[in-house]
Amino acid sequence: MFAQVIRGRVSNPELVEETFARWSKELAPAATGWLGTTGGVTDDGQLFIMVRFESEEAAQANSDRPEQGEFWAEVSKKFDGEAAFYNSIEVLTDIRGDLDSAGFVQVLHGQVSDVARSKQIGEATHEVRKAWRPDILGQVVVGYEEGKFHRISYFTNEEEAREGESKGIPEEIQPALKEMLSLSVGQPEFLDIKKPWIDSPK
Repeated sequence: MFAQVIRGRVSNPELVEETFARWSKELAPAATGWLGTTGGVTDDGQLFIMVRFESEEAAQANSDRPEQGEFWAEVSKKFDGEAAFYNSIEVLTDIRGDLDSAGFVQVLHGQVSDVARSKQIGEATHEVRKAWRPDILGQVVVGYEEGKFHRISYFTNEEEAREGESKGIPEEIQPALKEMLSLSVGQPEFLDIKKPWIDSPK
């Protein structure tokens, strides 16, 4: 799998949303290997978009389409300044429900000192964490160099997400999650997307 994340700032979220809705309607049907798009704007104007493809080759083929170039030329004008791009084939998915139905998305941009150990802890605690947080419809983790990553979590709504956050950690995974926290590098960044744009092939 391949994912491209786009970060930037916008002052007119509605206009950007309309533009990407047009991509889903007009360009997505011919985008071979496209798996889904998740996007939105935070309350303070930070834009986040993640597009997933079956492979890097499929993503490149989409980028090479003339209509895709025309689309990006149009949408880039709606950014306040330059956009930042993050590309990766290190994509992990944990799908528990219908991601397209999510009414709230939270993005964590962080870094860990030991990627392999972080993955081991995640796999070992997965079933307990799944039972502990049934409010999570699914997660996508996109990894980059130096242990940096975006983790995108999907929820039915913000109320359920906040309620889930307030629950105590199950005793059996407390040591593992404490170790996971010790692997964190720097201060993580959280983006709350209260009106997400989510689409995938039907």
